[in-house]
Amino acid sequence: MGAINLQPNLADNGISLRPLAAADWAELYAVADDPLIWAGHPAHDRWQEPVFRAFFDQALASGGAMVAIDTASGALIGSSRYDLERASPGEVEIGWTFLSRRYWGGTTNAAIKALMIAHALTMFDRVIFLVGETNIRSRRAMEKIGGVLTDRCFVTNMAGTPVNHVIYAIDRDSFNSGPLAVTP
Repeated sequence: MGAINLQPNLADNGISLRPLAAADWAELYAVADDPLIWAGHPAHDRWQEPVFRAFFDQALASGGAMVAIDTASGALIGSSRYDLERASPGEVEIGWTFLSRRYWGGTTNAAIKALMIAHALTMFDRVIFLVGETNIRSRRAMEKIGGVLTDRCFVTNMAGTPVNHVIYAIDRDSFNSGPLAVTP
């Protein structure tokens, strides 16, 4: 295993990921300023500028945030990040992912997760994902990419309310045999 790099440049399947920069604020907020993106999310108020500003600033400070770019248009379409704070030894968390609604329902989320998981598994044994227990859209997306529900959970405050999160995991074996596996 090499050194830990939580902000790589990654690209495949029409999507590229690069480290989040302060200069991305306006373009990323233009994507996030859509209440329907956050409607089923525990942080349902994240479309509001002060709430998104806090999210953006935390992402910048995390050292693991990346923006997603549609390589055909060059448009910034969302973001995701790696984090170690809630992960156990040998794990990294992928989360805080959001996409423009234009990219929902297709292959974009899977392409982003495939890039991030493949990179993470060069440094860690397992990737975890914390998903709001009642966030059905995100839970279905996790299952679609091969996430396995664990018996672990986490409670955090979101939008002024304690929110239960379930934890999904993908390890090397399940990634290599799952729906995101690269076939020769």
